[in-house]
Formats: sequence, structure tokens, C-alpha cells
Amino acid sequence: MAERKVEGAGRAADPQAAVIVNLDFGDGGFDERVEEAVRLVTSAGVRKTKVLKGRRSRPDPKFFAGSGKVAEIGRAVEELNAAFIVFNHELSPAQQRNIERELDHLGPPRVFDRTELILEIFAQRAQTSEGKLQVELARLQHLSTRLVRGWTHLERQRGGFGATGGPGETQLELDRRYIAKRVKTLKTRLADFEKRRTVQRRARARGDVLSVSIVGYTNAGKSTLFNALANQKAYAADQLFATLDTTTRRIWLPPANPVVLSDTVGFIRDLPHDLVAAFRATLEETVRAELLLQVVDASSPVRDEQQAEVNKVLAEIGADETPQIVVLNKIDAARLEPRVERDQYGRISRVFVSARTGAGLDGLRGAVAEFGSTRGSARNTGRNPPKASISL
Repeated sequence: MAERKVEGAGRAADPQAAVIVNLDFGDGGFDERVEEAVRLVTSAGVRKTKVLKGRRSRPDPKFFAGSGKVAEIGRAVEELNAAFIVFNHELSPAQQRNIERELDHLGPPRVFDRTELILEIFAQRAQTSEGKLQVELARLQHLSTRLVRGWTHLERQRGGFGATGGPGETQLELDRRYIAKRVKTLKTRLADFEKRRTVQRRARARGDVLSVSIVGYTNAGKSTLFNALANQKAYAADQLFATLDTTTRRIWLPPANPVVLSDTVGFIRDLPHDLVAAFRATLEETVRAELLLQVVDASSPVRDEQQAEVNKVLAEIGADETPQIVVLNKIDAARLEPRVERDQYGRISRVFVSARTGAGLDGLRGAVAEFGSTRGSARNTGRNPPKASISL
């Protein structure tokens, strides 16, 4: 996470330390959510963490976690010398501000909610010009929702001769105007990238090239699978959101050659809406694909929930009706054998592979080739392969 020097009450905070707060509201899967939160924070660059848990029937209106829990958070911050507090929940601007004010004697430490944490990770990971623009757009759109009664410096009046705004215009209004102007500029620049992709898609359509996109929950092994299929070296790591920018390569899979294969950004539970909106142009590769390979971590105890989250985002971007083959990855960790399964219509619905060892990849290549060779008849009938549920 961003370097931040915090000093208060004789304390020099460690920018590599964070207190992670997880509250159980009885929704189920709490332990898995805690584990995911820790992985998100470490993916952001934090090395030292302390996890605080609690149980509530509903969020506290003022502090989200309640005054007693906030006091416990303060003690944990002092113990760890933490520069950051991360809530694995969505905080309102008022709750976020109240927590920082309550802990003001400690610096105060910077408070992140889940959305801001994911935005921070995306900002660190973006490599291409388009990716950086998309992340900036998402962060500004998120910030714009938090300017209302946001910070005390926004309440000062500005005006008079030579001021950016008119007489009596508040700093808050100036900030809003700046954000609106910058958002408009970013959207215009991103539209130019989209025009280029549209031209490329038309060229592929004229060449009768099968378009396949790899989608899935973050850290399910999408980039590793992409590298194995495309014989590439796209960045892959055992961390959440290891890659953001869409990578596209042409591969050959007789008799369905050529095939354009795209590796897209990973999805996650409660993916911020601003990010989905900002990355919609990049995710167009998913929407326009003729076939989706949904990669699922076969070794994950919450694979059903993760696949449901992916399908939720696919529906949000309009790709829920695209034909789909579920790829059960990491079968080596799950101690499963490679195999290919078909649905009641005889079409391939699930393939079990290990992208790391290569087991089952020939079966997956054959599945894509089979889809490519029959896609002409599928277009004529208008039928899509049903999406299989996972039951191992």
C-alpha cells in the first residue's frame, strides 16, 4: 500500500502494517471471507497484519463496528504500530470519518474499506495506459460519492478576484467540478481505446477467427492457463489480481484454427461497481467472445460461491448468455484426475485440468477445437451450451 508516515502520541507508524477488521453478520462463509481479506491486504503490499473479528446483528450507524470494537482496534493499532486499518466491509463516508476521528490520538491511521482496498490494488497492478486510465476513472467516481460532508478542508469558502470559482464558491464545489471535468476527459480517452478494439474485432470477424476469453475468480489460475495454452509468459503469481490488463494472443487448434485467446481481469466477491463500470471497455472482450472458459479453483472449499460471483459479474456486463465451458483447474491440489464431461446434449461442459502440470490440457484444447468446428451450426440453431454447476 502507499507509503504513509503517521506520527501521534509518540508513535511512528509502520507503513507495512495493517489491522484487518472482519465482522460476522451471520451470512455464512465467514472464515473464507476473513482469509480472502488477509490475501487482499497482503496483495496490496502489507507484510504485517493483525486480524480482529467480531459478531453483530447489524452494523453500528456511527462506527460500523461499535465503540467497544473501535477501542479494541485502537489498541491493536498501537500494538502493531500499524499505519492502516482495513475493514473487509463497505463503510459510509461518515463511518470512515468517525473512526479516524475517534483514533485521532494515534495519528490517525488511514482507514480503508473493502472498495478502497481493491481500488488500491488495481492502481498498483495497472501497467498499460488504458489500465491506468480505467483505475483513475474508478477512483474518481468512488471519491465523488464521498465528497458530501467529507473533510473539514472542503468546508472552507473560496472566492474573490483570481479564484478558480466564482465569489463564495466552496472548496467542495471546486473539487466536484474538477472531478467531473477529469472524469469526462478520462471517458473520452478510453473511448479512443474502445474504437481501436472495435476495429480489431471486425478484422477478426472477417477472418472467421474464433474468439475465446478466459474468465474466473481472481487467483483461480487464469493467467497460468493462458500461458499454458498460448505458450506465453504473461505475468502470473499466487496473489489476488496479479494481472489487470487484458492479454490477447492468436493460437492454432486444428481443425478450429485460428483462435484468438484473451486473458481478462479476475473477478471477486463484491467487486466495486465503479471498477466494473470503469473496466467495462476492457471487459468488452468477454462480452464479444464466442466462447468463455470459466476457470474455477477445484481445490477451493468455496468454489461454488466463487463461480456464482463470476456469473453475477458476467450478467452485469451482458455476457451471461455466452456459451461457456467450465475449466476445473488445480486438480493436482484437489487430487482429481483429468477428464472431460458432457451435458445431456452431448456437448462438452466441464474439463478438469492442471495448468501448472499440464494435465488435461490436451482435453481442453480438444474441447475448444470441437466448439469451433461446430459453432456454425450453433449459430443457426441459436442454442448455447448450458452452464454446469460444480459438484465434485
